[in-house]
Amino acid sequence: MIKDLKICGVSDPKTLNYILNHPNPPKFIGFITNYKKSRRYVEFENLKNLVNVNKKQTNFVSVLVNPSDELLEKIKDLNFDYYQLYDVDPVRTAEIKKKNKIKIISAITISNKKDVDTYKDYLEISDIILFDSKGYHRSESFDHKLLEQVPNKINKMIAGNIQIDDIPNFKNKDFIIDLSGSIENNEGKKDINKIDKLLKLFAKT
Repeated sequence: MIKDLKICGVSDPKTLNYILNHPNPPKFIGFITNYKKSRRYVEFENLKNLVNVNKKQTNFVSVLVNPSDELLEKIKDLNFDYYQLYDVDPVRTAEIKKKNKIKIISAITISNKKDVDTYKDYLEISDIILFDSKGYHRSESFDHKLLEQVPNKINKMIAGNIQIDDIPNFKNKDFIIDLSGSIENNEGKKDINKIDKLLKLFAKT
């Protein structure tokens, strides 16, 4: 069965409050912390206020692309449980984890089997391995069949343009499912109705 759910790219208090108070909240909520190309990016002052809430049972995830030491110092006291790292090599990942005393989601971007095998370099230093597309801020897919050889025992998350209606297809998989673009409206803003549909469907799966 699906392990858990992550809603990524939350950028406003109304949406965050709705998710946190939903009868079936996700285990993870992600916030785009330093990737300015993303329409979901949250400026630091807004981010500081946004995450300064009672998370209840939900984990807050700071989504970071190759973060500098200066940025990490700036956000170190914010209300995050995990750093989700893109474009960070294993040595640097270990350094960030040790220095900031925080859990790590290592994002592996996938286009072929060779990319998938990269996860092995991060096993000892990551709390979760995320398999994502090469799209970054663009919601792109990749062939999920490439992950069939990844051992079940690994704590893994999967992203890459997953749609709400795809959720039942994962009911026999041991993944944490990560969604963003599929729960947005045509203007690229999170859609409360779609989020409600997702959380209710997940609760039934």
